[in-house]
Amino acid sequence: MNRRRLGRGRLVIGVGAVLTLVGCLFPWGQTAGVGLPPESTTAFDGFGIVVFVAAVGLLALITLPYAAGDQPIGLDRPLAFAIVGAVGVIGFLLKLVQVLGDGLLALPDKGLGLWLAAVGLVVVVWGLAEMAAERPRA
Repeated sequence: MNRRRLGRGRLVIGVGAVLTLVGCLFPWGQTAGVGLPPESTTAFDGFGIVVFVAAVGLLALITLPYAAGDQPIGLDRPLAFAIVGAVGVIGFLLKLVQVLGDGLLALPDKGLGLWLAAVGLVVVVWGLAEMAAERPRA
């Protein structure tokens, strides 16, 4: 059984990934009420799916050492977390361009999921900075 502690960086990344996943459940943009019914977009349209997959990937990276037992895992490195986090941020930026390019409003009342995912990704980046500042595991 793996008895290593989680570490502050991984904990913050986990909270950010869960917040990002919750943001994927809500709408990411909606028209200003011009059409009937109003057009809306979610995280599962276009590049938003990349954000969802990155959040799930971050949670998988966090739990991987505990699932593997006492064997060391090559993916349990800050670089792996940074790559998956960067993919999530790039997917978010591409989805933001897509939402704004389609003429959809991304205000908090029309695109709550976009804002929750943005906050979640900021928390993930904060956790990546915390992980980079941690001492390496033995």
